[in-house]
Amino acid sequence: VQLQASGGGLVQAGGSLRLSCAASGRTFNIYAMGWFRQAPGKEREFVASISWSGRFTSYADSVKGRFTISRENAKNMVYLQMTSLKPEDAAVYYCAGATGDTILGTPTEYAYWGQGTLVTVSS
Repeated sequence: VQLQASGGGLVQAGGSLRLSCAASGRTFNIYAMGWFRQAPGKEREFVASISWSGRFTSYADSVKGRFTISRENAKNMVYLQMTSLKPEDAAVYYCAGATGDTILGTPTEYAYWGQGTLVTVSS
């Protein structure tokens, strides 16, 4: 399984970005999907996750109400719509795939990882 994240860039505080994650290869191994982020000098942290059906989602408290995770299984795509961005949202964002369908919030529970896409938020 390969995951390719894209859509990062430079945005002003208060702005929006949409991240995309394309899955390829043995995608039938992937069920729940998630987004994590890692800022310089900090540990990788959970941002959002979504079940295979899309019915169940989970968000970090810091992004609730501002970020929305979604997926299109027919296209093997997962998205993260980010609005009202803050300087503290700046990080490398990673998409991840799990072989189970439980909404997961810890990096160790994900088997597959993309390469990351950089989000920079200017104040």
